[in-house]
Amino acid sequence: MVVSTNVHMNGPSGSWMRRALLVVLFAVAFGYVEAAVVVYLRVIYDPLRASLNPDQPPESLLPLITIDQLRKADPGHVRTLRIELGRELATMITLVAVASLAVRRRGEWIAMFMISFGVWDIAFYAGLKAMIDFPASLLTWDILFLLPVPWLGPVLAPVIVSLSMIGVGLMLLVRAGHGRPLRATWVHWGAIAAGALIIILSFCWDYSRTAAGALPGPFNWYIFATGEGIGLAAFAHSWTRRG
Repeated sequence: MVVSTNVHMNGPSGSWMRRALLVVLFAVAFGYVEAAVVVYLRVIYDPLRASLNPDQPPESLLPLITIDQLRKADPGHVRTLRIELGRELATMITLVAVASLAVRRRGEWIAMFMISFGVWDIAFYAGLKAMIDFPASLLTWDILFLLPVPWLGPVLAPVIVSLSMIGVGLMLLVRAGHGRPLRATWVHWGAIAAGALIIILSFCWDYSRTAAGALPGPFNWYIFATGEGIGLAAFAHSWTRRG
């Protein structure tokens, strides 16, 4: 019985499961690190934000602090912002690199990346909730990303994206682990990419207003749902494709 179990875990199925587990463990730890960095940044910038927007709740991240306001408060803040932009880019490179190192078969990379990104993002919010009780709810607005422009939206939106990525990534990984990689065409990948771009558009919809220090308008759930729907529909169609 012991020999049989060992053989199973050393086979193709056990191999991808072990690698996926390591990717998940990395993503959870990396999400914690990301949350800790945000806590430090809030210690630096929350007092400035509160002084500029005394009418906003203390836990609110909006309106954004503009570049001019940062420069006026302390020119060193602009340098810190540049460092933060570089850190965000390094985070994405790290997730891509870890997914690449975990790949053993054709068709696994995108699956590993989607799982690592989704778990990392959810672990990040779980870490923030445990550390500073943020967000207050899934509808609390957050600064999601800063490259190439600020991305803003309710926490629920990136959580939906992350759960979708984890689910799709696991499905792809199981399929690749059984030697049946997804038979997606360029049309499918193009539709998935278009869906992702539409989702990003929903996060950047009010960029011109928020970058100028104004509050964003209501989140455009219609645009977000359109992007999510296009991406998932393209994946579902490619999943059922034969030949």
